[in-house]
Amino acid sequence: METRPDSYHFTESSAPATGAELSGFNSLIIGYDGKRAANNTTGLGNYSRWLISVLAKNFPANKYLVYTNRRSDNDAVTRFLAQHNIVLKLPGSKSLFWRSFGIIRDLIRDRVQVFHGLSHEIPFGINKTRIRTVVTIHDLIFLRFPEWYKPVDRLIYKLKSRYACQHADKIIAISERTKADIVSFYHVDPSRVEVIYQSCDPVFKNRLKESHLSAIRSRYQLPARYILNVGTIETRKNLLLAVEALPAIDADVHLVVVGKKTTYFKEVEAAVTRLRLSSRVHFLPRVPFSDLPGIYQAAELFVYPSRYEGFGIPLVEALHSEIPVVAATGSCLEEAGGPESIYVSPDDPQALAAAVNKIVANEDIRQQMVAAGAAYVQRFEDDLLASQLMNCYLNMSDHANTRD
Repeated sequence: METRPDSYHFTESSAPATGAELSGFNSLIIGYDGKRAANNTTGLGNYSRWLISVLAKNFPANKYLVYTNRRSDNDAVTRFLAQHNIVLKLPGSKSLFWRSFGIIRDLIRDRVQVFHGLSHEIPFGINKTRIRTVVTIHDLIFLRFPEWYKPVDRLIYKLKSRYACQHADKIIAISERTKADIVSFYHVDPSRVEVIYQSCDPVFKNRLKESHLSAIRSRYQLPARYILNVGTIETRKNLLLAVEALPAIDADVHLVVVGKKTTYFKEVEAAVTRLRLSSRVHFLPRVPFSDLPGIYQAAELFVYPSRYEGFGIPLVEALHSEIPVVAATGSCLEEAGGPESIYVSPDDPQALAAAVNKIVANEDIRQQMVAAGAAYVQRFEDDLLASQLMNCYLNMSDHANTRD
C-alpha cells in the first residue's frame, strides 16, 4: 500500500483529502493533465503552460508534475519544461485511453495530492482515490451552438465535461459567462464553480523598440495603417463581419488577419473578392509566436467580432499591446475587454465600421481607450491569479452531497 509521510493512503475506498488537510503541507505534489501543455502551441496549450508556470514561479516549494504520453519539441514546450520545479512525466503506455483511465495509477505512484484537469476533463474513477481534483472548463459552446461541431465531437466533449463537472471537487470557469453555462447546462451548485481569469504570455507586456517594429512591418509587408484580427478563421470567430465592415471604414485603413484557415475561409475569401477588397485585406497564416507582439503593437486597433467565446485572451493581448479594442456582444468579451472597449452586434457591419472610424479619426479617443485598457488589464496580472489558483487548491471541500 502506498503511503505519504503523513500516512495518507491511496486506495479506491478512501475518501478524498480535505482542503484543511492539504493546507497543512509545507509543499504540495500537484499533477496536471499535460496533453495540451506539452503539445499545443495555441489556445489550450498556452493556458496550460501559463497556469503551471505562474504557480511554479509564485509557489516554488511545490512539485508540479505534467502527465502526458507524448510531447512536442517546439520552443514553447521546451522553455516551459526547462523550469526547475516542473517535471514531465511520460508513462510507458501509449494507449489512447491512458489519459482517461491509466493515468490514475501513475498519480498514485507519484503521491499526487491535487490533480488539475486543464481542459474540460479528469480521469474516470479518480473520485474513488484520495486525490483532490480540479477541472478547468473553458466553455460549453458545443452545447450552446451544437451546429458548429461534428456529432461525434459533441458526444465526446459532453461525456467528458459532464463527468468532470459532476465529480471534480472544484470547477474553475474562465469567465462568468462560462460559469453561467456550467450551472445552466449541468445543474451544478454555483458554489462549486469558481471564476478565475487567465493572463496572456508575458511577451505581450513588453513594449518593443521602434527598430523592432520596423523590422516586423518590413518582414510581413504590413500596411502603414491597419486594424488587426487574431484567431482561427472559423465560423464562430465571425471574421466575415470585419470584411463586410471594411468598405465603410477609412480607405487608408487595411485589415490584417493572423490565424489558421478552415473551410470557413472560403466564405471570407469570396466576400473579399465580391467587395473588391483584395488590396486591403492581408492574411498571415503562419506567424511565429515571437513575432505576434510586434504585429499587435504596430496596429491601430484590434477587432474581435466572435459570436461566442469562453473568455477572449486575444483582447487581453491587445490591451497589453496598448491598442484599443472593438469586439462583439453576446458572450463574455466584455469581461476580457473591460468597460472602455467598444462592443457591437456580431451581425451589424455598419456598427463595427462606425466604431472603428470613431477611433481611427480621433487620437484623443484612441489614447483614452489605451489608458483605460492598460488600467483594466491589471486584474489579469499573474501574481494575483496565481494566488487565486493556489487558494482554490487549498480551500476545496467535500462536495459529495452536491453531486448530480
